[in-house]
Amino acid sequence: MPTSKCAARDAIPASLRLAGAALLACAALLLNPAPARGADALLEFNYGIPNANHASVFVAQDLGLFEKVGLKPKFFVFQSGAPLLAGLKSESLDVVTAGLALALALGQNIPLKFIFWEANSAVSEGLVADPKSGIKSYKDIIKAKKIGAATGTCAQVSLYMMAKKAGVDYAKLDVVNIPAPLFRNSFMSGSIDAGVAWPPFSLQLQAEGFPVVAYDEEYTPPGGLCPGLTAVRPAYLKQHPDIGLKLVQVEALAREAIAKNPQVAIDAYVKRQQLAPDVAKAMVERECCDRGIPSLAKQVDPASPFSMTSKDGLATKLHLAIEALHAMKAIPEPIPMSVVQDAVDPTYLREYLKSAK
Repeated sequence: MPTSKCAARDAIPASLRLAGAALLACAALLLNPAPARGADALLEFNYGIPNANHASVFVAQDLGLFEKVGLKPKFFVFQSGAPLLAGLKSESLDVVTAGLALALALGQNIPLKFIFWEANSAVSEGLVADPKSGIKSYKDIIKAKKIGAATGTCAQVSLYMMAKKAGVDYAKLDVVNIPAPLFRNSFMSGSIDAGVAWPPFSLQLQAEGFPVVAYDEEYTPPGGLCPGLTAVRPAYLKQHPDIGLKLVQVEALAREAIAKNPQVAIDAYVKRQQLAPDVAKAMVERECCDRGIPSLAKQVDPASPFSMTSKDGLATKLHLAIEALHAMKAIPEPIPMSVVQDAVDPTYLREYLKSAK
């Protein structure tokens, strides 16, 4: 499956790297619009994902599961979720899988329909510290001289909740806008001595001597505040009404393949993110097979904290995260709960689970 990557160079400031990545990706998207299909052809579309823990997407690529259900995505990979917004705004991306960037899209009047959880980054996202910093837990966050946390992401929300739980004024923290994929060089150069890293970079940094001293579960509500969601533009769903169910089918097939043989996910991480096999194995062990990522059934269970059918589930998580981003001035205005609830669409999950009985 062809993949276009938005690469960054460590010598360029992070803000310029992200802006440049977004511009390059969007230029490529505009030059390569998703073509129309014939009656029996695979449905081709543009699929945007940030550089993060997308095991089921990677496995689906490797095993040809998209093609199996009649889909042919062209992937565009971003350094974080924030630059992905440019592709959504231009309507160059049809389908996306990402974290809180999708909630921010709603705040920019970019319509989306969230159709299922593909990941739960809160399981492996955490506070990473330089061992020389004296930071042993999230309660020591005030000791950090400079903290890496990408603006408008789960990492920034996690840091805000961490400070709140520790009784620290977030405004007193020196936060640097650096995405997790760039943390290694930032730690090595002394640019930061702590940072909130999403997976797989949290575990990768730990393997290289920068320990994860606390995970999100210690300072966020049950289930965390970093849902990894697959979403589709409503206009594209209307144009291709079968794509919602087909994407759920791909997700289900990928999860089944990983449950039967976790090595396929390990190999996918090694191949796409250049992880050491032991780091990839640790990632899969933390998230595989409903241990971290909620099952499809839990996503439609009104009593589940991951529920897409209850206002106390996914919609509440997104709303809490949005409130935190607004408190940090990462977004100019809060996004109404009604807008968030309208974006959550369990229709295709329900349709799949009904047909799978």
